[in-house]
Amino acid sequence: MRSPRRQLIAGLLLAPLLSGCFAANDDGSSSDSSGSGAGARLRVALAFQPTENYSPYGVQDAFVLSRLGVSEGLTRLDANGTAVPALAESWSSEQGGKSWVFTLRDATFQDGGEVTAKAVAAALTHAAAADPAPPAISGVKLTAEAVGEDRVKVTTATADPVLPLRLSNPSLSVFSAKAYGTDGKVNPVGTATGPFELTRITGDTAATLDRYDGYWGGRAQASGIDVKFVSDGTARANALRTGDVDIAEAVPVAQVASLSKDTVHEINTARNTSLFLNTQAGAFKDAGLRAAAREAIDTSAVAKGVYDGFAEPAQGLYGPALTWAAGKRTEPTGRARATDPKGRSITIATYNDRPELPETAQVLQQQLQKAGFTVKLEVRTYSRLESDLLAKKFDAVVSTRNMMLDTGDPVTVLASDYTCGGSYNLSFLCDKTVDKLVADAQADSDPGKRQDAAMKAEAAILGTGAVIPLAHLKAVLGIGTSVEGAVLDPYERQLVGTGTRR
Repeated sequence: MRSPRRQLIAGLLLAPLLSGCFAANDDGSSSDSSGSGAGARLRVALAFQPTENYSPYGVQDAFVLSRLGVSEGLTRLDANGTAVPALAESWSSEQGGKSWVFTLRDATFQDGGEVTAKAVAAALTHAAAADPAPPAISGVKLTAEAVGEDRVKVTTATADPVLPLRLSNPSLSVFSAKAYGTDGKVNPVGTATGPFELTRITGDTAATLDRYDGYWGGRAQASGIDVKFVSDGTARANALRTGDVDIAEAVPVAQVASLSKDTVHEINTARNTSLFLNTQAGAFKDAGLRAAAREAIDTSAVAKGVYDGFAEPAQGLYGPALTWAAGKRTEPTGRARATDPKGRSITIATYNDRPELPETAQVLQQQLQKAGFTVKLEVRTYSRLESDLLAKKFDAVVSTRNMMLDTGDPVTVLASDYTCGGSYNLSFLCDKTVDKLVADAQADSDPGKRQDAAMKAEAAILGTGAVIPLAHLKAVLGIGTSVEGAVLDPYERQLVGTGTRR
């Protein structure tokens, strides 16, 4: 038997980061968590196919597992961006923040084994050894060890005030020992801890999930989920309209008018659409040409023309959904002067899983050609583009990024996306000033001062011209009228909870 549980000691409290709130309860559950009755199966259409055979170390795959209620970590984020209990029921810091001790709740894996401190420590050790490292712990040297049966000590090389936030990232979800192979991959089929168990995979086109009746948070009200991965946005909207699916992710704004008004749901997010410029190879290695691209682009043409009112022209990396950002923003520093493109040829890549992105690329193509560039476009699905994006094969990339997606901390995404050692650095930026500012921000434990430091780093990043923010986005979900309890999550980590049903 485990030792009696302590009361919640202290989560890491950050100031509210986002406006908006969840539907239903924070985890999507309703007031009746017993899950009495069989419950109808849910039919869900997701936009992004798994790229790593559902291994949580694949960026998209981790969030697929999270959105569908398959996997979970020690903590999760509530609507205000605060780390709250998940597999850990409480935690406290030691050694000035270099170590954190997490006390586990009573929970089981979907294969029947108990969630023990030893199993959790092994899972976190596997994640820390992954190559590349999950973005949430990019640049963080992390070790984990069991302390008795029900406590895990997680230690970092330097004090990390946001470690409980990091551990909420889906890439750091906990799986049973049988999930981990010798090849570094993770097999989540029947080895996770969430309310729904992944039971069958049909390549990268479909998956079957069944309710896990032993879930610590109570039985889900739906008996299972049938998932289709539909990269074409029009097809997702059509499937919702014809009743073939109950929930459709990422409804294209161009399709909103074709849907019944009561099936369209929107929420402010911290997601941006941006143009990332390759600073290591090709035309945009030249800071002057990066400046020329920035001056040529009219962001209002993207926000208004492409997103049709479901976005605002970008003001920086942190948008209006982050209510603290506007009052702390400073002007970009160190910008180069624009130079004449003189017909320089560039290739812009993007993906069509979000149909607004190819449209955005076409708008940028016209604007940049008018400024003197010769522009080619490369459009694929994300699953067929990601490896080439990270291999520096394009001059620029039109992509979207939720600035709070990795941890809910405004600094962590800067480390993963804009520093020399960042694991998702689409601009391949390596700038000593940026690295120092990000490191300074990471070291600050006061939430307000951490935000101030993040904005200083933002100014330096924008000053390099490595990224051109285009639009701050809203998420648009299609939810059938028979569905109750779907989760409207500003962090885009959850979609289905224990209370989601039809």
